[in-house]
Amino acid sequence: MFTKILIANRGEIACRIIKTARALNVATVAVYSDADCDALHVQMADEAVYIGSSPANESYLVIDKLIQAALDSGAQAIHPGYGFLSENAEFCRQCSAHNLVFVGPPSEAILAMGSKSAAKTIMADAGVPLVPGYHGNDQNSDLLKRAANDMGYPVLLKAAAGGGGKGMRAVYSEDEFDAALDAAKREAQNSFNDDIMLVEKYLLKPRHVEIQVFCDSHKNAVYLFERDCSLQRRHQKVIEEAPAPGMSAALRQQMGEAAIKAAQAINYEGAGTVEFLLDTQGEFFFMEMNTRLQVEHPVTEMISGQDLVEWQLLVAVGKPLPCTQGQLQINGHAFEARIYAENPDHDFLPATGRLNLLQPPAETDHIRVDSGVVEGDSVSIYYDPMIAKLVVWDTDRKRALKRLTQALAQYRIGGLKTNIGFLYNLATSQAFGAGDVDTGYIEQHWDEIFRQREQDVGYATPLAAAAIQHLRGQQALAQAKVSRDPNSPWHARDNWGLPKPSYAIEIQGTTVNSGADSGTSLADSTIVADDTGFDLFTPQGFFRCCEVMPDLGLDDELAGGNLTAPMNGTVVTLLSELGATVAKGDTLLVMEAMKMEHCIIAPADGQVAEFYFQPGDLVDGGEELLAFEADQK
Repeated sequence: MFTKILIANRGEIACRIIKTARALNVATVAVYSDADCDALHVQMADEAVYIGSSPANESYLVIDKLIQAALDSGAQAIHPGYGFLSENAEFCRQCSAHNLVFVGPPSEAILAMGSKSAAKTIMADAGVPLVPGYHGNDQNSDLLKRAANDMGYPVLLKAAAGGGGKGMRAVYSEDEFDAALDAAKREAQNSFNDDIMLVEKYLLKPRHVEIQVFCDSHKNAVYLFERDCSLQRRHQKVIEEAPAPGMSAALRQQMGEAAIKAAQAINYEGAGTVEFLLDTQGEFFFMEMNTRLQVEHPVTEMISGQDLVEWQLLVAVGKPLPCTQGQLQINGHAFEARIYAENPDHDFLPATGRLNLLQPPAETDHIRVDSGVVEGDSVSIYYDPMIAKLVVWDTDRKRALKRLTQALAQYRIGGLKTNIGFLYNLATSQAFGAGDVDTGYIEQHWDEIFRQREQDVGYATPLAAAAIQHLRGQQALAQAKVSRDPNSPWHARDNWGLPKPSYAIEIQGTTVNSGADSGTSLADSTIVADDTGFDLFTPQGFFRCCEVMPDLGLDDELAGGNLTAPMNGTVVTLLSELGATVAKGDTLLVMEAMKMEHCIIAPADGQVAEFYFQPGDLVDGGEELLAFEADQK
């Protein structure tokens, strides 16, 4: 085994690798940028090396700095984690050139799977089933559109060098094609420095099922079963589970053997994931192969009892796989929910800020929390906004799902917006509970997930009213304890300070009248209050609530027609000429934050009078981006 490894990554995955290395008595070297000088992975490692300023392209993506850090520290190997340079063939080659072991596959395998179009050709030759599509080198936009027209809409535009939903757009008609292609190419160029696109038939109601494979240098290969990753937003996974609901033993074996065939076709070594689309008829189609450890690997560890990072290190040092296929078994069921700093109510915009409060549920044999931050840390604009991965396990899916909802209700984060309530609503939605999922699940069940249906608001109203009564009562008791004045109204026993029998409440953006106090029980609900309202976790879902202040007849100050940045980020491009007429809904400006594009659109028909920023400028959330003059009607 190695005596020392360098981890060419940050955050949660760096901390995860350090834990296994420590258990194996392998010393670890962390690397860090300006933004990460006090980060948890830096504190956990045995030593740490500074590699540059905060932007990833000046630190975590600079191969020479990482190689030099490994050489200077005496590390024998480099673990790339996931993201950043984990699937970069040149990084792998540079490691070999400097006698450093790359904890991952050979560079030839990375190259083979690094281009989605090349990967499709290899898989076709290996007899792995493929989705119909265009994967050619000719990138003429008219040719791409003809290919889409020929295969029929909807189609999916995908960056050939992409991953994680970057440079990907679903197109439902020919009229949408040009704008979607332009946006996908821009995002791909920005994320991967490569804007080559694939066009594939967009399967209706497919499931995203992936197979974990492992190969060693002795020609051994196994699959560690499957993960269902169908719950996605913006083509990025939100909740993953293993095993996949409704998966038969025969289909599991078919997909597992196809995944091994795919890996062996490129002489693979190490951990890899072969991703498939599974249709309603039980047919599966190769989508892509990720030549690295996946974000969602913990659910596989939970059901298999294996440490996949340990397996990676063993294979990298030249040892055979720890298990044969026959020795691997599925035990129970596991879910992983990705806790993000983002605002689900506003198109999942990334959130930045300080984690003033961070209290995850207690870790047990059933609950695991993989995180790279601690209370007081900040989520910056420079990296992915993931806060943690909440992983739960139990003997079957129903019990594991109950563990997940309970753990989400116990998770406490303050200081910035998160997706915890959104995840809770996903986990408690009826169809998901039944295992009836596909990649369009969130869009199909939007009203239920966001609890905006009339019956949801009706259900939550008495609970929210009872919660306000409870919180007011707690406030009164707290004030009474600190007040020394016996004449203070906080000592009164006439309910002074409590709400009137009827008052207004905002529930999931809908304002309702509370009605009279019904004495509703909160026994099965959890209340988490903050400065602007409270979160209500109930058996039928999550609700964001607040008491509505009475209207005092004061007019709000008008915003003056200027549009502001929805988050911290960088201006990518300006899409309107000054003074040119635009229609309501037209895109005026494109921003990028945390590797994703966000469009600023015209609120009405009118003209842009002035842009306050130019492409490449950094912008703080809330800053005015442009002056807009709406047409007078």
